[in-house]
Amino acid sequence: MDAQERRRGVAKCLEQTQGPVSATVLAKKFSVSRQIIVGDVALLRAGGMEISATPRGYVLPAPAAGMKYTIACRHTAAQMERELNAIVDQGCTVVDVIVEHPVYGQITGPLQLTSRYDVAQFVRLVAEQGATPLSALTDGIHLHTILCPDEAAFDRVKESLKQLGMLPEE
Repeated sequence: MDAQERRRGVAKCLEQTQGPVSATVLAKKFSVSRQIIVGDVALLRAGGMEISATPRGYVLPAPAAGMKYTIACRHTAAQMERELNAIVDQGCTVVDVIVEHPVYGQITGPLQLTSRYDVAQFVRLVAEQGATPLSALTDGIHLHTILCPDEAAFDRVKESLKQLGMLPEE
């Protein structure tokens, strides 16, 4: 299989898979190194394919099913799991996290968390990697883009986060 065929295979795999696919899984599937897959994805992106890298792997953007909202939150790193669960428990998806950096400007990290399982996997990965949440750059203040089935779900998210004391004072 040449490089072009492999890239077509990677694209097809991403198109046919519902959730994230890690570079390691793709590397095993195509019998190449993880770094080759990272390069293939970069070339696919350069060719116009929209591919997001999440903490759990590569995904293609799903058609938005519901209403998109942005919400500001503030909490410590230790409270991150509680915050994310408060959102997914209301039937919403945590699309990303956004912080405003004084040098780099807006930094966005794709998340695509839709369930407590997704949240637990993300929190586990952060711990295993010894990673620091992006919100640590901004004293805990950050934004989330969330996708909700309806306005009532978003209202429930706001109320849950308010009860947890995670909404910054206006």
